[in-house]
Amino acid sequence: MLSRQARTIASRATASRIPIAPAAFASPLARTYASAVDSKPPVAVYGIDGTYASALYTAAVKTSTLDTTSRALAALSDVFRKDPKLPVILTAPTLSPGDKTQIVQELQKHMGGGGDKGDTVKNFLKTLAENNRLGILEGVCEKFSVLMGAARGEVDLTVTSAARLDGKTLQRLEAAVGKSEYSQGKKLKVITKVNPDIMGGLVVEIGDRTIDLSVSSRIHKMNKLLTDAL
Repeated sequence: MLSRQARTIASRATASRIPIAPAAFASPLARTYASAVDSKPPVAVYGIDGTYASALYTAAVKTSTLDTTSRALAALSDVFRKDPKLPVILTAPTLSPGDKTQIVQELQKHMGGGGDKGDTVKNFLKTLAENNRLGILEGVCEKFSVLMGAARGEVDLTVTSAARLDGKTLQRLEAAVGKSEYSQGKKLKVITKVNPDIMGGLVVEIGDRTIDLSVSSRIHKMNKLLTDAL
């Protein structure tokens, strides 16, 4: 988690609420990350966070730092999972350049020793800070994970349940999907999500396909049938 100093910075900035105009890739470093397209990522990811994730992937490939960059971003993803207040800190609208520098330094502490060969991620974080884009970092981490999965020949298997599933249930589900045509013979990367709103059952997403077996979906279908019958 971020230190008390970083939280103090964010609290002060949030309280001021003075808008900041986003910079459009002003620095040479920003242009390097934003326009690096010689080495194409394995799949397309969309949105501003997808654009930055793709640029980071390309830069990491070119500098032979893909594995260490992936590990560093995975470590940052863990920070987001453990600290729900972090997005608020990163999106504070009035962070000064000094504030951003301190936050970047705090984030670097969570990447682990030797986890950023060639300072690829460090420089990338500075680019985000310079362009007022620290707020998309969580999305960048997620999109970068998608790119790495595709590069490794993996297919995302996202399982959403109303309550956390136990390991045995996940193993059986992974085995069943792995034997089906949906896996396309590729290695599955299991991602679990908890959403109480589905009320029960499962929502299984593999690649671009969704299998909705949730209780909420069944209720919705039943209500539609009753409405159409009246």
